[in-house]
Amino acid sequence: MAKCELTGKIPQSGNNVSHAKNRNKRKFKLNLQKVSFWSSKLNKKISITAATSAIRDIDKAGSFDAYLIKANNSYLSNKLQKVKKEIISNS
Repeated sequence: MAKCELTGKIPQSGNNVSHAKNRNKRKFKLNLQKVSFWSSKLNKKISITAATSAIRDIDKAGSFDAYLIKANNSYLSNKLQKVKKEIISNS
């Protein structure tokens, strides 16, 4: 299933609504990108699948490490929860 590893976002379903108010089922897909981020505290690259909105959030936070430290564990994938623990223990 297509899912953002940082935010936990998944595709949503809804309707296309025509001018005549006819409703047709559709999927609202995420703009997922495979990206690698450099962790300065772990000194290694971490490859993930992330939504473009999450990539912008990382830019706003300043760094990948800063974003992960502030992120809620319930939204992160298991892989990123382990990375977050490593970052916190290395601080």
